[in-house]
Amino acid sequence: MMAKIYDKKTLKKETNTHGFQVSLARDEPLRLDCGVDLSNINVAYQTYGQLNAKKTNAVLICHALTGDHFVTDSHPVTGKPGWWSKLVGPGKTIDTNRFYVICSNILGGCMGTTGPKEINPETGKPWGLDFPGVTIADMVRVQARLIDYLGIDQLFATLGGSMGGMQVLEWAAKFSERVFAAVPIATAARHSSQNIAFHEVGRQAIVADPDWCGGNYISQDKRPHRGLAVARMAAHITYLSQPALHRKFGRKLQERDAISYGFDADFQVESYLRHQGITFVDRFDANSYLYTTRAMDYFDLSSDYKGVLANAFKGTKTRFCVFSFTSDWLFPTEGNREIVHALNAVAANVSFVEIKSDKGHDAFLLDEPEFFRVLGGFIDGAAEIRGLPRG
Repeated sequence: MMAKIYDKKTLKKETNTHGFQVSLARDEPLRLDCGVDLSNINVAYQTYGQLNAKKTNAVLICHALTGDHFVTDSHPVTGKPGWWSKLVGPGKTIDTNRFYVICSNILGGCMGTTGPKEINPETGKPWGLDFPGVTIADMVRVQARLIDYLGIDQLFATLGGSMGGMQVLEWAAKFSERVFAAVPIATAARHSSQNIAFHEVGRQAIVADPDWCGGNYISQDKRPHRGLAVARMAAHITYLSQPALHRKFGRKLQERDAISYGFDADFQVESYLRHQGITFVDRFDANSYLYTTRAMDYFDLSSDYKGVLANAFKGTKTRFCVFSFTSDWLFPTEGNREIVHALNAVAANVSFVEIKSDKGHDAFLLDEPEFFRVLGGFIDGAAEIRGLPRG
């Protein structure tokens, strides 16, 4: 399959806030799953390393719900290190001396890609809730347009965790001929009812904030920071584990010797969650949170294949390595095993590794030497088969 090159009808620029930004779907609108044709889609992205002459060393990283395309760079808003800087970079597991790494902000995001906080070209005002509903499949279709724009026929690998893992699975199902190796991490082929419930709590916290203004807060120069902070606090608990929380905080008091009998942050864990909420609102948009959590809720890869997950991977030549973590109760091992069983049912080339960790769902973002070692082995093996030089 030859990639379409969109360079004649695209606009590309580089800014400190967005990294690279390109305008896609200018002549050929993208049909979303909701039935809307969306054109002039701005996509913010970053690249690391160099694309080789044969264009065979490209790695697409798919970010999670509250992530972005600043994989290794300092974040332009918070100044914090890139969210996967432990894994990606020169000489690291995903070695940017060997691979050309690409990561784009998802459709519906809030860091430069078209989403509800951006301007609707038809009205000249922020989209707000007029922005069409999006799905994981829509996000991946936009990524495919970006890969077309970059002139890449086949990705050496796609990898991502959590919602990023959902995108990896979508790539492997809908664009299997364009993915040599796929690494879904701490994810699932469908969002569970429990996870939908957690998301609904967060959404209702946002909607209940009087400064949400029916989704039109930007036009009214307001921000539903309280609701978004509570949504983040609730979600952040699900990214951790009881052992990790106990090890870090236990029942230790926050800068006091005795309980206050009031409702200030008596405990360190309370102060920590409040900090997570407060800092989150500085870098994320409330409506984007509504749209992206909804996209995760709608995700069920088997739904396009008459309810049979294995059919999503029928005939695939992609190599897979699926990871889960023992203490992840948000995307537990059983959901990752379901993916592996579906791949085995169609005789796909698949490896499965459950990493022992007490760090919860966020373990894939943290320093987990065993995860790095096994992933590095898989990448090296796939690279050798692909004919890429060793690092």
